[in-house]
Amino acid sequence: MKLQLIAAAISISLVACASTEQKRVVLEHSAPAASEVTATPAAGVANSDIITLEQIMSDPDWFGRSPESWYWGDDSRTIFYQQKRQGNPLRDLVHKNISTQGNGELVKLAQMHVVADRDAVLNSAGTHEAYTFEGNVFVKELVNQKVQQLTYTSAVESSVMFLTNGNIAYRVGNIFYALDMNSHKIIELANLKMTNGEKSSADSASYIGTEQHELIEYVALQQRNKDLRKEQKRQLRVKNSTVTQTNFYFGEDNKVVHASLSPAGDKLVVSVASSKSARKDSDIMPNYIAGDGQIKAQKARPRVADNRQYAEQLYILDLSQGTKALLSYDSLPGFDDDVLASVRKENYAREGKEYKSKKSARNIHVIQAWDPIQWQDNGAEVAIMLEAWDNKDRWITTINFDSKALVSQHRMHDDAWVNYTFNEFGWLNKTDSLYYLSEESGYAHLYVKPLTGKAKALTSGNFEVADLTLSADEQRIYFKANKKHPGIYEIYNVDVVSGQLTTLTDLGGMNDYALSPDESKLLLEHSEITQPPELYIKDIANDSTAVRLTHTVTEAFLAMPWAAPNVVAIASSHQEQPIYSKVYLPKGYDSSETKNKAVMFTHGAGYLQNSHLGWSGYFREYMFHSMLVQQGYVVIDMDYRASKGYGRDWRTAIYRHMGKPEVQDMRDGVNWLVENANVDVERVGTYGGSYGGFLTLMSMFTDPELFQSGSALRLVSDWAYYNHGYTSNILNMPGDDPIAYERSSPIYFAEGLEKPLLINAPMVDDNVFFQDTVRLVQRLIELEKQDFETAIYPVEPHGFVQPSSWLNEYRRIYKLFENTL
Repeated sequence: MKLQLIAAAISISLVACASTEQKRVVLEHSAPAASEVTATPAAGVANSDIITLEQIMSDPDWFGRSPESWYWGDDSRTIFYQQKRQGNPLRDLVHKNISTQGNGELVKLAQMHVVADRDAVLNSAGTHEAYTFEGNVFVKELVNQKVQQLTYTSAVESSVMFLTNGNIAYRVGNIFYALDMNSHKIIELANLKMTNGEKSSADSASYIGTEQHELIEYVALQQRNKDLRKEQKRQLRVKNSTVTQTNFYFGEDNKVVHASLSPAGDKLVVSVASSKSARKDSDIMPNYIAGDGQIKAQKARPRVADNRQYAEQLYILDLSQGTKALLSYDSLPGFDDDVLASVRKENYAREGKEYKSKKSARNIHVIQAWDPIQWQDNGAEVAIMLEAWDNKDRWITTINFDSKALVSQHRMHDDAWVNYTFNEFGWLNKTDSLYYLSEESGYAHLYVKPLTGKAKALTSGNFEVADLTLSADEQRIYFKANKKHPGIYEIYNVDVVSGQLTTLTDLGGMNDYALSPDESKLLLEHSEITQPPELYIKDIANDSTAVRLTHTVTEAFLAMPWAAPNVVAIASSHQEQPIYSKVYLPKGYDSSETKNKAVMFTHGAGYLQNSHLGWSGYFREYMFHSMLVQQGYVVIDMDYRASKGYGRDWRTAIYRHMGKPEVQDMRDGVNWLVENANVDVERVGTYGGSYGGFLTLMSMFTDPELFQSGSALRLVSDWAYYNHGYTSNILNMPGDDPIAYERSSPIYFAEGLEKPLLINAPMVDDNVFFQDTVRLVQRLIELEKQDFETAIYPVEPHGFVQPSSWLNEYRRIYKLFENTL
């Protein structure tokens, strides 16, 4: 049977020779055309060795130890990366000259402080860099590589930066210091104290306190004198540089969440929140296999059902004047919108009640992202990214320092939820403009906005942009994107004025990058479905082929006959966009008189992409699928709705009803296998872990004829028991939207189980609690269900560690499919 590949207007085929490193990418435009990407064949594809569970579930060191945490050296000719040690979890730092052979040499421990400058910051002249190593501050002169240690303390210094006056600032806990590079004098800039400090008359806000000050002259006089003394001390600090009085008080039971110092050293943006834990005494996770033989009650996270609320107070501190001002969120558009009005109305109606919407200030905080507070290089302006606690709005704001007010520069609203990724932003200092990513078009794209002007899109189309790097001259922004195909990520740059896009790589597969300090080269981590990650180098100025730098994959791995799946666009019966899926086909799949058996793997996380052309984080599953294919199984691995890489609408299709769109896509996948891969509809099984375990349950409970058997690993059975950050985005809060939780949680549909189910559950899982399994098993027992089994793993967390546990788990899964399919 010939594959009938469906949808799309571009057919992409990747052709490679297994004996060479080079790949050729052919783009053929035709309409209408089939959509299929064929993975590069494995080097050992012709080998007849039998793939075994014992081998693929052993310590992964056997197939290689790929470069990790890689970065450029200062000279743009040296690279550094970490590599796991053989047989233990420790990592070593390796350095390699890009023009020499081999994988490089280990950095000596005595030299670690010299090269630990991955996150170093440059001074304005570009002659020196500052960084921390093991909690101390270092400065390096780039021309001669001379390193000077500036601090040598048991304290942990962090947040090191150059100030505009040439001094270096750093942070110790909640105290900010500046080090004068000429006199080597240490200057305390700010001390953020979580105490009440001295109260002023303005703090007597209670009714009786206010009355006391108005009616009793003595009380008012004493308070006035106290305020005068306080102001005198402040004036002394401002007028006399020898005096250090940098305390700023934020109240008891609070904590600093974010604090960002201006490059001018004169201002500080601080956000604070309550330090009271949302945890309850009952939020524990028993550990039955502790070192002392006792049962340990390990602390665990709270559940979304606890309906915890969270907000931050945002302040601007003027360090030169010793003053602080609270920044109101009232200036943000939509700050008091009732964004859950329709949700609450539906839930009220179910209870026979009527919901009346009203405006009310929402809980708002600085977004949990990398560098959410960005200063201009000269410290003249600052931009802050904020989000609402309900996660339906994101704002980028600046501060009017004169009026002590926030100025909204951009608002992104999403009726479902704002994505936790694609929140990069920064300054174009020369034009007083901001650049940022936004999903407002339906895909994550790059925008530029002058502070007093309108935003302009620099990229557009049905692809996603990420990992921004601004060039030193601020003329270009580098990024990676899946522009060529949803599962292929290449590197590009775009001119910030003209919007002209330049393609920098054409490798296929999955690519991540780092721009060299001199901006002449890209350091690339490249991988393919059949090839784990290795490092490559690519000159930017010419169209030369990327050169491979490392060879860390073992000959034992390369010799194995791994399967090379196709990535197929499977037509959806529920929306126009196809479902991209990896399809593994055994030899002779279309010529057998007996129809094929098949297994569907369902990836975890929900918002994750697995049907791409790079090496998968599910490498054990990939090898397991190769073993199944070798034994005559067809295997499919779908990027169901909710998966990453396909735009905002695909991501939010599960809003308020997890488990329905995904199972619909899974049925489309099974139907496709029956029609195109000679699969017997009565011989299809499924398995998956975490979110994949959840979908195994939902498919078997709500569509019981879809699969003949299934295995749910580290499963979610009731979303009310999962964490807040993930779950409340998709299902809102249980107190607001119980309808969403009840129709999305498998435990409510357990009566639908009709086929064999294997439950595999780690017991020290601090992500998806073991309690999810316990409650579901009890529910199945009460429903008098018989055809299910439970395997527990006493020492394993969410992601298994011990090879013996991996092997036991997959022996059970394999046995399930062999017995039922």
